[in-house]
Amino acid sequence: MLTGTIFNIKRYALHDGPGIRTTVFLKGCPLECWWCHNPESQAPETELLVRANRCTRCGACVEICPQDAIYLEATTSMTDRTRCERCGRCVEICFSGARDLAGREISLVELLREIERDTPFYDTSGGGVTFSGGEPLLQAEFLAAALRACREWEIHTVVDTCGYAPWEAFEGLRRDVQLFLYDLKLLDDDRHVRYTGVSNALILRNLRILSERGARIIVRVPLIPGVNDDVESLQQLGAFMASLPQRHPVELLRYHDIAGAKYAALGREYLLAGVPVPAPEALEAVCRTLEACGIEVRLPQ
Repeated sequence: MLTGTIFNIKRYALHDGPGIRTTVFLKGCPLECWWCHNPESQAPETELLVRANRCTRCGACVEICPQDAIYLEATTSMTDRTRCERCGRCVEICFSGARDLAGREISLVELLREIERDTPFYDTSGGGVTFSGGEPLLQAEFLAAALRACREWEIHTVVDTCGYAPWEAFEGLRRDVQLFLYDLKLLDDDRHVRYTGVSNALILRNLRILSERGARIIVRVPLIPGVNDDVESLQQLGAFMASLPQRHPVELLRYHDIAGAKYAALGREYLLAGVPVPAPEALEAVCRTLEACGIEVRLPQ
């Protein structure tokens, strides 16, 4: 039975493509973007989240942990992540919701049942299903099968991708994708490596090929102060977009810092702590720079 690993299914999503959508978040991503607002999406395996502010220090998790990985401190429970095997027993017993597991295996049949439940919303709104992540193409076989089934049911399909995958993965499913939401961070490769951990060469190549093959694409750019909002970066972006075989709109995603708590829950450092949210006038300046390159710019509400 074909299975995949997901960490969330979001119903009534309004910003992941046209109409009312069901967004399926697949786990695992080859990038480690400093600003990632779903850090629990990056590792392909299940992860433990511990929200210290919810802990009541009842001690139930300490008693039930088979690896003796949990201990109490003055204000909360602590977990030795080198010993934790993510069995989930502490999550099951935690009545305060301080503990959670990100990531679960799901069969293709089970996922399609979840999707089918929302077909009345798709029919009335022109919506459908969006496969996001993480990077959904890391689970290319599972993704392709889900897309194929959705198309057979005449459900509109969107794939939200960072573009970092072998072209063969795109080729195997692109005909069943009606819209790509294609994330593009930086055109300067050295800076791309610094802030995401990988080169952008494959990402740019795949985007160009998709454009050549006639795919419908919206390019999404997370606007990060001090990272990619300078004039040089924006002009590089505009020049690259203008060079593609098709004209594709650019959707600017405004940086926010609400993911900091997730990093803490995962026991990880948030590298952009203290970075401000872009001001409205900054967004307007970015729009003008890109529009000067002949690019259609969108700002989602």
